[in-house]
Amino acid sequence: MQTRSPALRKRTLLLAAALTTGLLSATPATAAPSGLAGDFNGDGYRDIATGAPCTTVGSASCAGAVVVLYGSASGVSATRKAVITQNSTGVPGTAESGDLFGASLATGDLDRDGYSDLVVGAGGESVGDRDSVGSGTVLWGGKSGLAGGKGLPQPSTLAEYGGFSRGIATGDFDGDGDLDVTLTGQSHTRLYQGPFTKTGGPLTDSRVGELGTTSEVIAGDLTGDGAAERVYPFTVDGDSGGQILYFRWNGMTHKMAELPNADGTQGAIGDINRDGYGDLVLGDSGDPYEHKPGGHVGGQITVWYGGPNGPDPAQQPTVVHQDTAGVPGAGEPDDGFGMSVSTGDINGDGYADVAVAAPGEDLGSATNAGSVTVLFGSASGLRTSSGVKSYTQDTAGVPGSAESWDQFGSAVDLTDVTKDGKADLSVGVYGENSTGGLWFLRGSASGLTTSGAQGITTGALALNSGLYFGSAIAQ
Repeated sequence: MQTRSPALRKRTLLLAAALTTGLLSATPATAAPSGLAGDFNGDGYRDIATGAPCTTVGSASCAGAVVVLYGSASGVSATRKAVITQNSTGVPGTAESGDLFGASLATGDLDRDGYSDLVVGAGGESVGDRDSVGSGTVLWGGKSGLAGGKGLPQPSTLAEYGGFSRGIATGDFDGDGDLDVTLTGQSHTRLYQGPFTKTGGPLTDSRVGELGTTSEVIAGDLTGDGAAERVYPFTVDGDSGGQILYFRWNGMTHKMAELPNADGTQGAIGDINRDGYGDLVLGDSGDPYEHKPGGHVGGQITVWYGGPNGPDPAQQPTVVHQDTAGVPGAGEPDDGFGMSVSTGDINGDGYADVAVAAPGEDLGSATNAGSVTVLFGSASGLRTSSGVKSYTQDTAGVPGSAESWDQFGSAVDLTDVTKDGKADLSVGVYGENSTGGLWFLRGSASGLTTSGAQGITTGALALNSGLYFGSAIAQ
């Protein structure tokens, strides 16, 4: 399990689809549900939810699905699964072409029943005569896993092609003990405040305001006060590398702050230096060009260290790219280093580590085969001088082989699935066999191990029309 401050343990950050039958391990009737974020059936093992947003449902192309792989002491398996779509019993809506159900995901126990729930974005959902407005749905956890759901209140002001719910995060944003949800999509950002109920949904919902064009949100406790911050990267004219705003609860209201020197469009929060404050890891995967003055060729990440007042805007963040000494590889155009990032304690030493995806990495003649780089936390911050390792499908022990357009690292997630106190790495490979896959490597005291590594494809899941499986993983 990731070792973090109490508030960070509530943190959840980024998928969704139709419950199959008798594939779950039974939970003893006397056992209380675990209350762990991501443990949908309450058996004490966190589960992995992965999106397959271009899955065909019936005759509806790209209607979308969510695949849940249930955790165990041995990891995940294609035989312990659930597949949920908008045609599943109890799930709101109807599977329609282009809905993209499962394009974004986040976890958390919203109704405080001890079972984790799953928030699913369908960025292509049409409403009435407005095309691709987008929607969010909560799928409820329970003893048998995810079943049934509730649609989040749909803002009436959304424009066509707004992609609402492209970004989802959960967290206790006001420190009252109830988890809240935020959804983003272009210039519309919504805050849904808990507690949630299965019949009534959230206690309240409100618009955050005009932030600019944003399709991502990051959540975690940067200040150590027990209330999670909401970090919104958004693009601005003249700098598509992004601008970073975050909202902090001051005891009465949410106060906005800015990191004016920060760039990035993806991110995660974890306590990398173990000082009790969450640290913000930003992925800035785009190459510099005329309208993007910052960044590094091939992409980079930056780490902004938290404190009692949040990250100090004047600090010099840790900057890591593939030309950093000690980091494998080299920065090349379109590598996409930082396109997905995740934090978790891989080796159980109490420091959060960082997984960085580069799905555009070329390996020999294999174009866009992809790679994932792992860096370790320490008392002095993120280490780059030792222990850094990159993984590809050509790494010994990793299933498969590197092929053009696999895009190993289309999504990454560090979650302790095996309940051994060490975060395991899940890797989305959404180009695998042209339909997608999910790869799984276990954490250990010495770092990630490829012993027992698994590669799960759409064929193994009988999800043969599951295009883009592995494009998102719930965090």
